[in-house]
Amino acid sequence: MSFLSDLLNGVLEIDPSADVIDFHDTWSTWGDLKRSIDAIKAALTELGLGEGARIGVMIRNHPDVVAAILSAVSVDGTMVSINHMLPEDKLRADLERLDLPVVIGIDEDFARPGLLDTLKAAGTAVIETQPVLKGARLRPGFEKITGANIRREQPGVIIEMLTSGTTGTPKRIPLQRDAFLQSFKSAMSYESDRSPDDPPRLRSGVQLLGGPMAHIGGLWHALSTILAGRKACIIEKFSVDVWRDAIVRHRPKVAGAVPTGLRMILDANLPREDLASLVALRTGAQPLDPAITQEFLDRYDLPVLQNYGATEFSGAVAGWSLGDFRKYYASKPGSVGKFQTGVKGRVVNAETGEELPRGEEGVLEMQARQFGNEGAWLRTTDRAVIDEDDFLFIKGRADNAILRGGFKVHPDDVNKVLEGHPAVREAVVVGIPDRRLGAVPVAAIMLKSGVAKPDAGELKAYAREHLIAYQVPVKFMFVDDVPRTPSLKPALADVRALFEDPIQATA
Repeated sequence: MSFLSDLLNGVLEIDPSADVIDFHDTWSTWGDLKRSIDAIKAALTELGLGEGARIGVMIRNHPDVVAAILSAVSVDGTMVSINHMLPEDKLRADLERLDLPVVIGIDEDFARPGLLDTLKAAGTAVIETQPVLKGARLRPGFEKITGANIRREQPGVIIEMLTSGTTGTPKRIPLQRDAFLQSFKSAMSYESDRSPDDPPRLRSGVQLLGGPMAHIGGLWHALSTILAGRKACIIEKFSVDVWRDAIVRHRPKVAGAVPTGLRMILDANLPREDLASLVALRTGAQPLDPAITQEFLDRYDLPVLQNYGATEFSGAVAGWSLGDFRKYYASKPGSVGKFQTGVKGRVVNAETGEELPRGEEGVLEMQARQFGNEGAWLRTTDRAVIDEDDFLFIKGRADNAILRGGFKVHPDDVNKVLEGHPAVREAVVVGIPDRRLGAVPVAAIMLKSGVAKPDAGELKAYAREHLIAYQVPVKFMFVDDVPRTPSLKPALADVRALFEDPIQATA
């Protein structure tokens, strides 16, 4: 058995009567969680699936899904993430391609139109959970694996993780078991009260699990919380009201939200006493405007501890500790912190690969055992700066660049400027085809609540004051919100679809 399965089995046995998961204001115990895991493991055994087996899980923020994920961990299987938020046709197409021996989900998942027909045609067995944490069973009619093309195992892989699909079609990335375990241990060492050598134990306090578990950050947080022996409050879908209610009820010291959620919290202007228990907020998954961090400091004296990671990295690779934030953030605004133990970083020229001096912007490369690539440097798609004190600054994505008549426009740079306008809550800039220039930038604009709506001319004039002419969007569209991924990142391909009318732009 692996380090993770030993740790899980240890915490499950300590006190079965103790509370572990709050969901919709109802607590379940460690004993409830163990019984559900045992029921899922029994069904896997009946199917002849054990160590190394590919186990599909319909991922959503739900206690039964946590049990399913932990069941895959406990048998040292390969958890294959399936995003329940995919549209019907894309979900069915994904399941057709996966050739899974088994899929685990809740009743609501299997009620989706055509889903069971797709699984039947694939010859995939089905384990349905009995909500909430009341057990699990093989679904009648799906008790056997019958498919001719089933891929039962994925040796050496702990998770086949579906990416969020921010820039296009989601893809599934195999996370190597040894690399993931190394990353997990490194993250444990990053916590002040936790070490990989600690014996299993139950810890005090409640962790809010509000990030989508379909994203590596949310999944990582859920695994880390349970394996640390901590209580969890699962937020099914983020809203300010639900988040605030969980904070007030559980009084955690640390909570989190993605940057879009942090904007919404600030916009709601919550009373200071509602957040009085917090000593810090954590965030990740998308770029964070330093103005958000500063406003939380000014209004609530709350540090915002950003991290930097991705599915391809097996989780986070850099971040802020509370001590470093209090000591350095005033002189390092916008940094995502320092690299974690065991991770090295450098910035290189995108064309030549030459390493650049500290303080210069280029493409980020990293080296770490957790990447599972035998120590090779891994090139990212992010523009970055590493300063003389080893603090990392992410400047935007290199692969999102818009080539406008031979000039390169980086959308993140334009977003940042537009969000400096007093009426703008969030801007999302994308490139659309142009017959003469190749591509041109356009902007979807979300306004702050209660502000007067500026016209497009005013925004364009503001942009011209702060940007080079070729960076200025040719069109502005005001929207309540943009299409988003499960982690609340803008889904850029869908944002482009908002601008379907052809535009003949000027240079």
